[in-house]
Amino acid sequence: MTQDKIDCFKAYDIRGKVPQELNPELAYNIGRAYAAELNPKVMVIGFDIRLESPEIAQALSQGLIDSGVNIIDIGLCGTEEVYFATPHYNADGGIMVTASHNPKGYNGMKLVAKGSVPISGDSGLKHIEQRIINNHFNPKVSAENKGQIHQKTNKDAYIEHLLTYIDISDLKPLKLVVNAGNGSAGPTFTELAKKLPFEVVTIHHEVDGNFPNGVPNPMIIENRSVTTDTVIAQKADFGIAWDGDFDRCFLFDEKGQFIEGYYLVGLLAETLLTHSPGEKIIHDPRLTWNTIDQVSKAGGQAIQSKTGHAFIKERMRKEDAIYGGEMSAHHYFRDFFYCDSGMIPWLLIAELISKTGKTLSQLVSERVQAFPCSGEINYTVSDSQAILKQIRTHFSKESPLVDETDGLSLEFKKWRMNIRSSNTEPLLRLNVESRGNPGLVRQKVAEIENIINRINHHIYGNLT
Repeated sequence: MTQDKIDCFKAYDIRGKVPQELNPELAYNIGRAYAAELNPKVMVIGFDIRLESPEIAQALSQGLIDSGVNIIDIGLCGTEEVYFATPHYNADGGIMVTASHNPKGYNGMKLVAKGSVPISGDSGLKHIEQRIINNHFNPKVSAENKGQIHQKTNKDAYIEHLLTYIDISDLKPLKLVVNAGNGSAGPTFTELAKKLPFEVVTIHHEVDGNFPNGVPNPMIIENRSVTTDTVIAQKADFGIAWDGDFDRCFLFDEKGQFIEGYYLVGLLAETLLTHSPGEKIIHDPRLTWNTIDQVSKAGGQAIQSKTGHAFIKERMRKEDAIYGGEMSAHHYFRDFFYCDSGMIPWLLIAELISKTGKTLSQLVSERVQAFPCSGEINYTVSDSQAILKQIRTHFSKESPLVDETDGLSLEFKKWRMNIRSSNTEPLLRLNVESRGNPGLVRQKVAEIENIINRINHHIYGNLT
């Protein structure tokens, strides 16, 4: 190859359009490059429900096999099942073929090394990319030294591990609405539900890579109404929705209201600290006050990390933290190999509701009132740095505490904000929170929007 970059290689994973940016030929070379870079003996491979995923996984596996690597094929699964299987089978690494919540027509891969340590741009992904560009592979092994494929699609060990996070005897026969979005969560949830006393109402439960009910991404507001309406109609205790590879889960209370991921971070931290006081909790910088307050009151230690799964996992390992949470609905657990799971969070919440007798809305309403937030607001911009500089200048007269762990965080007595550039799109992402004053949140969002619009108009005006 003559190019200096492969378009589907991103900051944290591999993701692109099929077949233009990702296809079986490239997948085969990714397998060979992984083998050359990390020299594994055994690899775990899994894939999601996208139409191209089995073919891409097969080509990826063949590249590894031709390099002498044995494959543990766990078949159709969620990303966290690869995270689990890699250390469970003592494999040297794992690769999940998925494009997560991207639209139909995209695919990708998430890569881990031994122990499910993430492989991202700063920890090996760039080296794998360069090996492909430079055609720098190990020689193919002889026929007798090729790797072998071992099919291990049984989910029993993974399901049993999930159940260790709760006490089944504490669970009440709750009524749950679950929306798999036609993604990988459906088959896995079905197996898990056999062990639980819940009454379950399923939505879009059948796997279908055509996504007949839309992109499996509950972050899209329009996607939430079917879960909301079903929770209300069925008088369910709460609702759960997942993205395509279910490494994130999203909860709806008994009134059908979507629960911001921010408040679940504090709730899960508090729950885990009840059993393990004094432990460390990792959180991202976008919204922090509620998490810090709940962790402190529960006797834990809140530690801030840069946003992103690779950064959170690295900091968790460094601090030996019991849990890490991002407001984007990624929840990480030390006992789950420091990885994110879309199944463990809702299990913990179901146990909490069962034991306390409180509804989900009761569990979070006090926190929402104490620390109201804007939720993440995205702005399409042409010059992120100019806007960040102007925002900092605008508020400098108020002498805020400034934190640049991730983007720009400004903290004042009664409110705080974080604004950061997207890693993948020309977007600025804004989060604002206050101490018990939702009106102040709306006021400050409007004030910041005025700055963004003014700079954007000036730049676009000059361009035209």
